Amino acid sequence: MKTHLALILFLILLSCEDKQSAKNKVSTNVSKTAITSIKKDSILQPKREFPKLNDKNVIPFFLEYSKKNKENKVRIYTDFGNIDILLFDKTKYHRANFIFLTKQNYFDRTQFYRIVNNFVIQGGNSDEQSIALKRRHIGRYLLPIDTKHGFKHNRGVISMPSSDIDNPYKLASPYQFFIVQSKNGAHHLDGSFTAFGKVIKGMNVVDKIAAQKTDNREWPLQNVYIRKIRIIE
Repeated sequence: MKTHLALILFLILLSCEDKQSAKNKVSTNVSKTAITSIKKDSILQPKREFPKLNDKNVIPFFLEYSKKNKENKVRIYTDFGNIDILLFDKTKYHRANFIFLTKQNYFDRTQFYRIVNNFVIQGGNSDEQSIALKRRHIGRYLLPIDTKHGFKHNRGVISMPSSDIDNPYKLASPYQFFIVQSKNGAHHLDGSFTAFGKVIKGMNVVDKIAAQKTDNREWPLQNVYIRKIRIIE
């Protein structure tokens, strides 16, 4: 009887040790999962090297940024070829904004999402979540129009559309841009939108993109990606 009782006690103790061991294994797995999650979050969240931009701090930020970042030429890489752009120094906030977004690689994998042949091609947006995450990281802000320098919406001019929000002053949506493709220009836009640069090479690429078929919302039937935009000399 004593032997039998001792055997039962031994089995109970052994069972408790197995359960404790199992608990330790689960705990270790959870710990590894948490570490993995932290690592993934660190990868997804880029290191912040600038303040999160908003309507209050954006103008002082770009005023200072324009003094230290004087680049004014960029190249848009697409599957149809490259488009070289000269940004106007006089439209300093819009130039600084475009250079800033270029250096942040914001435009990579965005699209020319609106095409109106014989008018404009419009880019800088996408329905991919990664692009929305980039905008969230950079900040939400608008830019005032700057039309006092006399730049016209001639063929090849790059300009900035106004925001979709209720916006009586036509404040510009900083993440998007359009290039005038019409041979006669789009001068009805003069004075209402900021022309801040012009194509210096690659208008044939603009024409190829403008010729793509679209749906009734002016969205191309086949995605026209901006593979990247980079600063050039």
